[in-house]
Amino acid sequence: MGLPQLADDPRGKIPTAAGYALPAEWEPHEATWIAWPHNRHDWPGKLSPIPWVYAEIVRRLAASEPVRILVGTEAQQRRARRLLKRVGADLGRVEFHMAPTDRSWARDYGLFFVRRPRPEPRLAISRFRFNAWASYGNWHLDDAVPDTIARWLGLPVFRAQRAGRDVVLEGGSIDVNGAGTLITTEECLLDQSVQVRNPGLDRRDMEQVLKDYLGATQLLWLGRGIAGDDTHGHVDDLCRFVNRTTLVLCQETEPADANYAPLQENRERLQRMRLEDGSGVEVVPLPMPAPLLLDGRRLPASYANFYIANDIVLVPTFNDPQDRRALGILADLFPGRAAVGIHAVDLVWGLGTLHCLTHQQPAAFD
Repeated sequence: MGLPQLADDPRGKIPTAAGYALPAEWEPHEATWIAWPHNRHDWPGKLSPIPWVYAEIVRRLAASEPVRILVGTEAQQRRARRLLKRVGADLGRVEFHMAPTDRSWARDYGLFFVRRPRPEPRLAISRFRFNAWASYGNWHLDDAVPDTIARWLGLPVFRAQRAGRDVVLEGGSIDVNGAGTLITTEECLLDQSVQVRNPGLDRRDMEQVLKDYLGATQLLWLGRGIAGDDTHGHVDDLCRFVNRTTLVLCQETEPADANYAPLQENRERLQRMRLEDGSGVEVVPLPMPAPLLLDGRRLPASYANFYIANDIVLVPTFNDPQDRRALGILADLFPGRAAVGIHAVDLVWGLGTLHCLTHQQPAAFD
């Protein structure tokens, strides 16, 4: 079945010209998408506990909204269903969809649900390319996911392009306040030497892409991301919007830690920044856990990798004294939602946690 046409878009390929924009994560969801874990190379020697962590995530999410799970085989679906039943997940709120994936980091597949208030259709997909963070060779299955979901849902697709070619962008590299302001990092989007997503595209090019395909009107550029992050600077391990005017920013208090200087520099940047209406940004410090290592490697453990669902906020925890403080801060910032800790010490060995593995599908306008 072919994808719906965009005859009502006067420019043919630009979603903002048709009134679409990327909503904030705290706006109502129709569902959450995840991809069931299966790649042993993502958790070397530690895959066995990971499905149990996913099962707990699904159990918590299904109490808040429907969960749509990508599985690669019927056998994988049966195993996942058995596990979810064992942990008491509401299977009436869980859907399985057959789509093979390379990895389970559904946040980053190049899928962005954009929305407009009128006229129909009210939901579409801004479709970016995914190349495994310009770091791994197996990405083609993950890159196909946005088109597959678009067909399932019957949604129109806008293919993000600049200078005559497709643009690569991962969901974890940006965050929005739902009113026009988007935050990202120079390390991730502008790098032209280490993990190069878009060779030859400069700041002006990327800003235009983010305006055209995600509805950004104000861009906030941070510098570097946190230590251990193999995505090379994803903002969702660093700094997140919690409402239209407020950001949480990770704070490291130990001057000798590798994160201290870049986090301080990002804080100084935010003090000078303005939102889409010209007002300043309120910045709430979010603690960092103590460095977490496995086999001598620093892992990207961060409380900023939380996920906002309809009724809850899932927060990664690390058996760290700062767990309770981080949960308290986020509970205060989301008074209508319960802040729920998810044990993520095993999960972060895959170099990501809760926000990395989830992807919200916003609800259409009433």
